[in-house]
Amino acid sequence: MTVLGRRHVAGYHTVLVDLESDEWSELPDGIEQIYHVAGLAHQRPRNMTDVQRFAEVNREGTRRLLSRLDHVRYPSVTTFVFISSVSVYGAAQGTLLDEKTPRKAVEPYGVSKREAEDLVMGWGERTGRRVTIIRLPLVVGSGAIGNLGAMTWAMRHGWYFGVGSGAARRSMVLASDVARVIQTAGQTGGVFHLTDGHHPSFLEVETALAAALGRRSPLRIPRWAARALAHAGDLLQAITNRPLPMNSLVLQRMTSSLTFCDQRARDVLGWNPMPVVEAIGELAIV
Repeated sequence: MTVLGRRHVAGYHTVLVDLESDEWSELPDGIEQIYHVAGLAHQRPRNMTDVQRFAEVNREGTRRLLSRLDHVRYPSVTTFVFISSVSVYGAAQGTLLDEKTPRKAVEPYGVSKREAEDLVMGWGERTGRRVTIIRLPLVVGSGAIGNLGAMTWAMRHGWYFGVGSGAARRSMVLASDVARVIQTAGQTGGVFHLTDGHHPSFLEVETALAAALGRRSPLRIPRWAARALAHAGDLLQAITNRPLPMNSLVLQRMTSSLTFCDQRARDVLGWNPMPVVEAIGELAIV
């Protein structure tokens, strides 16, 4: 296996590649399968430079990779797997959305992943290569960052509070389960959602994290109080131009269900993942 990345990975042959640059090392001959998992995520843009960087890394970086694979030296490539995100839908809420849901993302990350998907699918149609796109929800694993990492950090330091009943559900998936199925997905082609199939509620995740951290279940506040905090967060965020742990967007995510259907992956790939809440206590993130 050869790893393409910005730094050497111990135990693997590494080719240094930066998606934001046109200066690439030569790829080795004989490559048959490409798994494109790199990208920019888990950042809240504060200005137009930050917004443009999503496009530069996720869209243009994908374009650079596909352009390199078009070179006559790489006729052996038969399979391209692109790890995308359910953010391409731009959905704030919904229940068991499937892969045919219209992709209406408007925020920079989701737009950049949608445009990268279009490049990959167009490349596959033009070259006759097999293309697989995997759209992931929140991914849980050792050292996870993003929303769950922020929740874990806040709970560890006693700063986390639940909102309302905590009944809102979100799709999640274990990184280890994703890793086990992507090669099978690459041999199949098509578009797939991968979730744990349980779509835990915030209360379930909060309870599991608290138990793993040896803490009591977090304090819960009513939604009216959370709305007041979110409004204050919006005002401070506008003044400081820095994202805050509580604002209207965070509150919306904590109180609205958004889940995705993975039935196609179960039928076609034999997808059979573990519920995230059963594994949280064993992960290094806690």
